[in-house]
Amino acid sequence: MIKKALYIWLFLTCFTFSANAQTIEDYINNYAAHAQELMREYKIPASVILAVAIHESAAGTSKIARYLNNHFGIKGPNSNTEIRSSYRDYPAVSESYAHFLDFLKSRGSFNGLFDKYDQYDYRNWAKGIQRGGYARSRTWASQIIGIIKKNNLVQYDERPDDYIEPITAKPTPSSKRKTSSSKIYTVKRGDNLHNIAKARRTTPAAIMKKNGLKSHAIKPGQKLKL
Repeated sequence: MIKKALYIWLFLTCFTFSANAQTIEDYINNYAAHAQELMREYKIPASVILAVAIHESAAGTSKIARYLNNHFGIKGPNSNTEIRSSYRDYPAVSESYAHFLDFLKSRGSFNGLFDKYDQYDYRNWAKGIQRGGYARSRTWASQIIGIIKKNNLVQYDERPDDYIEPITAKPTPSSKRKTSSSKIYTVKRGDNLHNIAKARRTTPAAIMKKNGLKSHAIKPGQKLKL
């Protein structure tokens, strides 16, 4: 009985997987040409347009895609009576696509990308859209790039044969300067090694060692490593 149930589960899992894969393939076949039209008009890679739509609409199978024709997860008012949703509705899927491009063009956090990147540079476009705040997930751009690569969506970008893909600079971690363990102290009149060491929670011997001093003698204006 357990073995039979396991076989059924495996069958359903495999069926679901192949159905999802087929759904993505069908989705691409249905919308690739339209994504290319928008690419030529707006100069943004068709691969990015398609990948964002696939990601945000689960390849057209999400509830907001089915009921609201919303394939890009854009929020706004809707007049749909079948579902309650905070997402915008569209009369047709093509209008959802058009609004996505207008949305990027009209927002200050995105419109600079159109001057910065060309219509073939899908990696930087994906990362730029994420930086602009399109999605909260920190891995959103990586997911978009993954969809593009897995489904070979770059084939729709009409790249010239001699196109060289720009090197994407790796985000540099906010490089906080390594605070050196040694700080510099300028000796003032009346200072001695004992009171300097006491104020800095160290010892005169430690200060002498750091500074190569052979005696406790110090003078105003002298620089000491602490």
